[in-house]
Parts: sequence; structure tokens; C-alpha cells
Amino acid sequence: MTDLQDLYQELILDHGRRPRNFHALAEANSAEGYNPLCGDKVKVYVKMDGDVVKDISFEGAGCAISTASASIMTETLKGKTRAEAEELFETFHDLVTGKPAKLDSPDLGKLEVFSGVSEFPIRVKCATLSWHTLRSALQGNGEVVSTE
Repeated sequence: MTDLQDLYQELILDHGRRPRNFHALAEANSAEGYNPLCGDKVKVYVKMDGDVVKDISFEGAGCAISTASASIMTETLKGKTRAEAEELFETFHDLVTGKPAKLDSPDLGKLEVFSGVSEFPIRVKCATLSWHTLRSALQGNGEVVSTE
């Protein structure tokens, strides 16, 4: 394994073991997501200030990839606009499904650690569950999201 792969694996394990922003968020829009294949469950809370993500958190239980993805997502999206969050979702989804990055894609930062997920298609749903759930929370419809 290369040094970069080791670093990526360590970052995923760290966020999986000690997730950031792992708590309920009062007075926030929320949505629940479920990955029946793996058993991952997540609830994403998002508090907006106009069009900007003022605060974001999550709760749930899942595999290391699912938990780490939600943790890093919450760190990345604070202070971003709704449009920036959507762009990041698309870029992240392209990354984990192995699609080439568009020239004007936003910088993923720590989310780049999930680049290897494309080699394990069964794990794509684990990595994207919190993102699909975020979309539902942003829409404020409170629907339960499923990866199936």
C-alpha cells in the first residue's frame, strides 16, 4: 500500500471511530437515511442561515465508510451555500463512482480520501448515504431516504 493510501485509510478510520459533529441539532431541518444492504442508518440535521449552511450534524450507526463520509461531509459543508453543497455532492458522487472529474469541479478537500471507493461498488452506497439524506434535509420534506 502506498503512503497516500495509508493516509487515506487512517483518515477514514479516524472519522469512523471518532466522528465529528455527531449529535442532534435543535431547530434544524432533518432527514433519515437507510442503506438496507449494509444496515447503515443516518439522520442528518441542517440549519440554514438564508442560503448558507450555518450548522450541520448527524447521528446514526453504520460501517466506517458511512460514518466517516457523514463526519467529513459535515466538516466540509459548514459555511457553504446550498448551491455549493449540491456541487460538492455531484463531484463526490462522481469520485466514488469512478467518473472523471469535470474541469470546473469544486475542490473536495478531505473528501478525496474516498477515491478508492470506486474500486468497491458495493461501498458506494455506504459513502453516499449521508449525502442523499442531506439532500432530503435541505428540501425539508423529512422523507426517509433509502439507497435501494
